[in-house]
Amino acid sequence: MELKRVVVTGLGALTPIGNNVPEMWTSMTKGVSGGGPITRFDARKFRCQIAAELKNFDPLQHFDRKELRLLDAYTVYGLVAVEEALADAAFSDECFDKNRVGVIWGSGMGGVTSLQDEIIEYATHERTPRFSPYWVPKVIIDICAGQIAIRHGLRGPNYCTAAACASSAAAISDAFNLIRLGKAQAMVVGGSESAVMESGIGGFGNMRALSTRNDDPQTASRPYDRDRDGFLLGEGAGCLILEELEHACARGAKIYAELTGVGLSADAYHITASHPEGLGVIEAMRQAVEESGMQLTDVEHINTHGTSTPIGDISEPKAIVGLFGEHAYSMSINSTKSMTGHLLGAAGAVEAIATVLAIRHGIIPPTINHFNDDPEIPALDFTFNHARHREIRFALSNAFGFGGHNVCLAFRKY
Repeated sequence: MELKRVVVTGLGALTPIGNNVPEMWTSMTKGVSGGGPITRFDARKFRCQIAAELKNFDPLQHFDRKELRLLDAYTVYGLVAVEEALADAAFSDECFDKNRVGVIWGSGMGGVTSLQDEIIEYATHERTPRFSPYWVPKVIIDICAGQIAIRHGLRGPNYCTAAACASSAAAISDAFNLIRLGKAQAMVVGGSESAVMESGIGGFGNMRALSTRNDDPQTASRPYDRDRDGFLLGEGAGCLILEELEHACARGAKIYAELTGVGLSADAYHITASHPEGLGVIEAMRQAVEESGMQLTDVEHINTHGTSTPIGDISEPKAIVGLFGEHAYSMSINSTKSMTGHLLGAAGAVEAIATVLAIRHGIIPPTINHFNDDPEIPALDFTFNHARHREIRFALSNAFGFGGHNVCLAFRKY
């Protein structure tokens, strides 16, 4: 059968550097950091006291108090990003068959905020233990996909993807294949996360995954810098509207870029550490380029996973050199996590949006907070500290997760 072509027709974001896509993109091109002291709770007893929190976000501007009682924060974030993306895509009942529009939503942690709060309530209650009747449908990891479909009447394929920090990239991959196979006309895809809380900071902190540069949070996320000491935990959501090309053209849709290929692999190495030579990453990138019908030398930009961790920041550049050889040194590489922090399961979607916008606007956002080169990292063009204008026709976005999950998304200028 002839596979359908898939394009991006809508974008939505809620991030530590902007509460919508235009705000986020402006901050990215200016090199703005989303880091700051934790305000959500008293973090003085934790090794890490900093994070990339949302700023000036009031859920009551989007939901009434009764609705908010039924929703975990990760679902709130997802619903807000979806509203923006659908509006951006000019979504309407007249243009779409809602039986053929689905939702795939990714999250690494799901409703973990509600999970923590309910356990604390149970442990401290002096009388008969009481659980909220809303607790289960707030916590389960698939509920954001369900809530999106219910609110917008979308009756197509509907489920969640869970691949740790590659979750929303995996959602995009699945949606791409459903549209290509003709099983959907369009898909609402992305991910959301809300883990800036005591157990999130404590858990990642005790793994030594978080930066402890508490006196300077805005420079704490330092991908590929010699003195990096971990990532900034972030929160928020990213959403893309993927649509079958002929349908998008027929309704005169704005097309940001074409999604041309995906790559999926496993490191099969370690539960948290990436493979030191990046073997799984090499395979995922190779698949994405090959499926796109492109050559390795056609890749001009890679938005890397680049978390600012000591080991991960070495293996990914090694993988890039291992696959691309000398061409690796002519590509524009970056890590937008240097600005947004690490949004865990939502990171893949937010970084896919950044990649699409880099193609559309011809601007590579910087990898900020670079002070010293690391001799163990290949000297690639990481777009350090300042954005750069460059026409991009073909680009990759990488996302990896604990457990060794690797996803690579390939986008082409339309």
